[in-house]
Amino acid sequence: MSWLKKLRAEADQPPARPRLPLWAGAVQIGSVEPEFMAKIDLQRIPYLRKVLLKVEQYGQLGWQLQGEPTHSLAHLAHVLRGAGLAHVWRDEQLAVPDSDGRVVATVERGVVRALGITTCAVHLVGAAPDGRVWVQQRSDSKPNDPGRWDTLVGGMVSAADSIPTALERETWEEAGLRPPHMQDLRLGGRLTTRRPSTDSGGAGYVVEHIHWYACTLAEGVAPANQDGEVQAFALLPPAVLAEQLAQGLFTDDAALILADYLGLVA
Repeated sequence: MSWLKKLRAEADQPPARPRLPLWAGAVQIGSVEPEFMAKIDLQRIPYLRKVLLKVEQYGQLGWQLQGEPTHSLAHLAHVLRGAGLAHVWRDEQLAVPDSDGRVVATVERGVVRALGITTCAVHLVGAAPDGRVWVQQRSDSKPNDPGRWDTLVGGMVSAADSIPTALERETWEEAGLRPPHMQDLRLGGRLTTRRPSTDSGGAGYVVEHIHWYACTLAEGVAPANQDGEVQAFALLPPAVLAEQLAQGLFTDDAALILADYLGLVA
């Protein structure tokens, strides 16, 4: 299981380069590379200096949002988008937690990695009554991991969602399933990933808490994609799934979740 040991190590990495804290008032909500903010040229965007200042706090330099955090993050997000430093723009707000998990603002999804903001995601592992496992192949048009295999359902938790409502929404959009289809639904585990990201020219950093659930689909129930983001589903015996995980056919997050579900040990 050397592949699993390697994957677990890659899911818990420090930043590729040192990062400065990003504060909202007195609390840290993210981090940025020291040179990153220079790319948006604060001197040429005077109004941005009213919402973002470089300060010293707690004995270290960092960047502090000024004014109402959500408003200031919205300004910053649009500037990053204009400078070509945002990821795919979704017009979707994600919660912005502090280091204790308290939500202090919301922000456009396309800039969370650049700003090192912690995100939350949900996944669903679905099995058939005979123990085979349902998996999905991501659409080739997906901006992240196109064409790779994934858990039955997976997605970020938006600011408008709780974890249960996000799971219900994603399950319908990606697999066309409603709660009555999911028998013995249970929390399988929680996974936290920390790793450098290719977002913003490699200046991004991922911190994500993934809550994954497991269930059994009733006999005769099969997933059917609703949003165009899945190009295929497959139903795999556990031994075949384990082989495909070892071959690297799955996204990193899905591989870690499915390895836990199968009880694989590194």
